[in-house]
Amino acid sequence: MKIGVLALQGAFIEHERILNKIGVDSFEIRNIKDWSREKDGLIIPGGESTTQFKLLNELELLEPIKNDIESGLPVFGTCAGLILLAKTVENEDFDRISTMDINVCRNAYGRQLGSFYTEDMFAGNKIPMTFIRAPYIKGVDKDVEVLSNVGNHIVAAREKNQLVTSFHPELNESTFVHEYFINMVANKK
Repeated sequence: MKIGVLALQGAFIEHERILNKIGVDSFEIRNIKDWSREKDGLIIPGGESTTQFKLLNELELLEPIKNDIESGLPVFGTCAGLILLAKTVENEDFDRISTMDINVCRNAYGRQLGSFYTEDMFAGNKIPMTFIRAPYIKGVDKDVEVLSNVGNHIVAAREKNQLVTSFHPELNESTFVHEYFINMVANKK
């Protein structure tokens, strides 16, 4: 199994570290040539969603990524990745990758000083969660499964081949969320 990690900006190295820890090969996607490599899944890291969106357009990666996700490629988006995958972002009226039926509020917990750490349930297991200028999901379509709520806000969800978290599991030692994603990928095969 090989997972592509979008490496334009943000916390991509931390995802690669977790994948390596659980014995999964990965490679960085920085341009269209990288995207053409064979892969079983994609991780879109946290970072700055506006910057990542701009680079996806400039590097002509946006449409190929969107098309492959819509064709069933498993994808895991954290924080900015969640925003890029959302079909609706509050107070913003333009498309991103926009493949997941969720409505997102960005910087929902405030600016950098609103960042926090907690432990809460994800898919039935208590895990560490680090939130950095995090979004949360305000609403989901009927086909979206909510995997975690923190403080009455949805912070993790899944729709078919797509998994999102508003927190950063790659910044903690727990591998549970990445293993959850890898199981999604394995069951897709």
